[in-house]
Amino acid sequence: MRDFIAMMRRQGRVEDIERPCSTVYEAPRMASRTDKILFFHDLDGHRAVMNLLSDRRSLAAALGVDERGLVKHLAAATYSGRVTDAGRCEGGTPADLSRLPVMKHFPGDAGRYFTSGIVFSRFDGVENASIHRLMVLDDRRVAARLVEGRHTHTLLSAALARGERLPVAVTVGTHPLVTFAACTRVPEGKEFAYAAELMGGELAVRECGNGVRVPDAEIVLEGFIGAETAPEGPFVDITGTYDPVRLQPVIEFTRMYCKEDPIYHGILPAGDEHKLLMGAPYEPKIYRAVSEVTTVRDVLLTKGGAGYLHAVVQIRKNTQGDAKNAIMAAFAAHTSLKHVVVVDEDIDIRDPYDVEYAIATRVRGDTDIMVVTGVRGSSLDPTRLADGTNVKVGVDATMVMGREDEFKRAGWP
Repeated sequence: MRDFIAMMRRQGRVEDIERPCSTVYEAPRMASRTDKILFFHDLDGHRAVMNLLSDRRSLAAALGVDERGLVKHLAAATYSGRVTDAGRCEGGTPADLSRLPVMKHFPGDAGRYFTSGIVFSRFDGVENASIHRLMVLDDRRVAARLVEGRHTHTLLSAALARGERLPVAVTVGTHPLVTFAACTRVPEGKEFAYAAELMGGELAVRECGNGVRVPDAEIVLEGFIGAETAPEGPFVDITGTYDPVRLQPVIEFTRMYCKEDPIYHGILPAGDEHKLLMGAPYEPKIYRAVSEVTTVRDVLLTKGGAGYLHAVVQIRKNTQGDAKNAIMAAFAAHTSLKHVVVVDEDIDIRDPYDVEYAIATRVRGDTDIMVVTGVRGSSLDPTRLADGTNVKVGVDATMVMGREDEFKRAGWP
């Protein structure tokens, strides 16, 4: 992570905050007002960073690719990076979360939360890595929001069924491409290989005392998840609204490993970095799905759609029905998607005015809008029904084939 920060500093993308700042509201509020990386030199006496990966420009810089080709580059992933053994985690101290500048982000939050922690787990030879929000309970324990049916929850259920605890290690201050890989749905057990591929082909990992492997990080917290649960929430999630209180599994940390003068990484809930990490990993998945039904050019999950619920898909139509096929493919690839707009190649999907123009001039309400009722949507959408179902809407904002001259805008050579 330090190498990435140094690279972004050379590009003028880092703002140093030298004055003392508070972990309660102040640092999160400051992060909400800029897309620059904020480097806090005195966050309640600690070093910390926010907005590490707050836009596609930063993600493209980390990958060393052009921003316009970002989704196509990610869609070509083969999950074939090489993972190398760097030995064991040495030293360390008994876990003490009070030594870390864990933030309270909003007044309605239940408490202080780790928001960038990657939870690495291992059971029966199967490894997983994913980000979970972690609410601090005391100096050794956190309540972890584990979505039912997701991989960490599945591994925990398997461990508990055998009367065992699930060994985990949480990293804070990891290279942003490793974090991005952990936020991506990949084939089972391929998180390390995908991270290695994104990092240029190789990733070194160390083994914790409980057998869990972790990459380089500023802070590593080693522990176990057992049968204990605790109320977790309320907490602001991707839509900027409060997620409700739930009983969630408790992680008990036993040991921690820190670099000298570690840099803590915090992600602002519902901020640009949260939206990018939650939504952008789905863009290549949608890209691949749409490519099966027509010629796809680009995909964007929009900021206004919380970076997660709204997509714009750019295609080159080969037949008149291609846009509707693209809509169905997008919904199948990202089941939490709520609304999708499909546009032609001449529409800039990163310009909301251009997308609105396509809707205004290329959409007939009686023929170009698909409404799908009674389907499962995102649990984070406030409009969902009690049974988890919702309504999805697809908009075909493409030109009618054979009549393109009637829709093209005037311009100059």
